[in-house]
Amino acid sequence: MLTSSDKNNELFLGIDGGGSKCKTIIMNKDNEILGTGMSGPGNPLHGFEQATHSITESAKLALVDAALAHIKLDELVAGVGLAGVNLPGLYEQMAAWQHPFKAMHLATDLLIACLGAHNGSDGAVIIAGTGSCGFVCVDEQHTIVGAHGFPHGDKGSGAWFGLQGVKQVLLSLDGLVAPTLMSAVLLKKLNCKDDTDLVEAVASQKATYYAQQANLVFDAAELGDKVALAIVYEGAEYINAIARTLAEKKPPRMSMLGGLTPRLKSWLADDIKANLAEPLNPPEVGSILFARQQQAKQSTQQSA
Repeated sequence: MLTSSDKNNELFLGIDGGGSKCKTIIMNKDNEILGTGMSGPGNPLHGFEQATHSITESAKLALVDAALAHIKLDELVAGVGLAGVNLPGLYEQMAAWQHPFKAMHLATDLLIACLGAHNGSDGAVIIAGTGSCGFVCVDEQHTIVGAHGFPHGDKGSGAWFGLQGVKQVLLSLDGLVAPTLMSAVLLKKLNCKDDTDLVEAVASQKATYYAQQANLVFDAAELGDKVALAIVYEGAEYINAIARTLAEKKPPRMSMLGGLTPRLKSWLADDIKANLAEPLNPPEVGSILFARQQQAKQSTQQSA
């Protein structure tokens, strides 16, 4: 049983907080994942209290899963990668949080995704999940493409596809665009009788809600539905554009990740698909790589 502080120093928490969920792993010095915890949304853009609760809860669940519940969070160093903290105000708010860890090393979800995908080396990532964006790191120079948030940004994301589906269904029900297979599916899924019910169901909903409707757009597109196909082509072309912009920085590797990737990847341009490499590790591992890097830098500075 790991109980001594020396042993605990060999353990790291890796946390990946996004718009839909927050995932934590606990890893030892041999890079073995001992446990995993999952909780609610971890993007502070959609609520600071929700994000901090999700971070803490997922970390505790990871310890339970690893049969290490006797270890307290304040004994462990955490790498924390979050959506939203690319915005300076949110980064400052999260950095000032009275966190429960021994130390917290905060980064954007983009940086940890890139570090994980390329095992700590230079590279680029396209994120296609609840939100969408691109990120490239070459020679310690970081460039973000997109990451502007929903609904004003995040084109080609799960939330964007779901919102476009809802919009086109409403237009179709009004007879303003062609009939679409999406109409009957969406009305049934949301237990709605007509357009009025549908508007009531979707009014003021958040990105995660719309992302849950994305699959019906792809289902309809794969059946040849012209309205759905137009949405998918538009979203895929945006992701193509992100990939080409990232490629201008000449990253040695490029990966695509996020919950929408399995549905969207096949719709991308052939040259983009051919240039995509499988991620070597998930973002939560990237959080640990980042935390280890920061701990090593601090040790070097202290010994200088």
